[in-house]
Amino acid sequence: MIAIIDYGAGNIFSVKNALDYLGLESRLVSDKASIEAADAVILPGVGAFPAAMRMLDSTGLVETIKEQAAKKPLLGICLGMQMLFEKGYEFEECDGLGLIGGSVLKMEEHDLIIPHMGWNKLEKLNDCRLLSGIGDNEYVYFVHSYKAECEDKNIAAYSEYGGRVPALVFDGNFVYGAQFHPEKSGDTGLKILRNFGGLIG
Repeated sequence: MIAIIDYGAGNIFSVKNALDYLGLESRLVSDKASIEAADAVILPGVGAFPAAMRMLDSTGLVETIKEQAAKKPLLGICLGMQMLFEKGYEFEECDGLGLIGGSVLKMEEHDLIIPHMGWNKLEKLNDCRLLSGIGDNEYVYFVHSYKAECEDKNIAAYSEYGGRVPALVFDGNFVYGAQFHPEKSGDTGLKILRNFGGLIG
């Protein structure tokens, strides 16, 4: 069973619907016991980094998430991915979960519209099990104004939007993060969610 953490700041129903479509058992959860009992965990997120971290902290689940991320697959989606990093700088400096080294900073505007909203091509950088079956010409759907700054070793794939935007990140063990919305990214996003489900066992 995949636990989708419901802490008040997530796109939980679209994620749940995508998992249901794939036949992957999942449940919306907001308590420690359910997260501990799950085979894998998804941390969704929409909104601002500091507000979401405060909401997550108010649930008392931060330490539970950190503990479980050392034992079982964890996928952060959109803001949920950003919260995997050490620091965020949206409106104010804010501690993240610290599961992947790096920070989340506002995207540089250049001549492009911010927020970055729409379909962009995935460019592979490092081998990652979530990219199994993903070709070299596949697109995913983004909605965000901030991006991760981290080491190349933690970037499985990126997209180009006024520079390199980490799109799929990982820690090399159990922690994964998608800056894009796999649940809104058509067949490519469904493949990635199916691959995440395949990590169980």
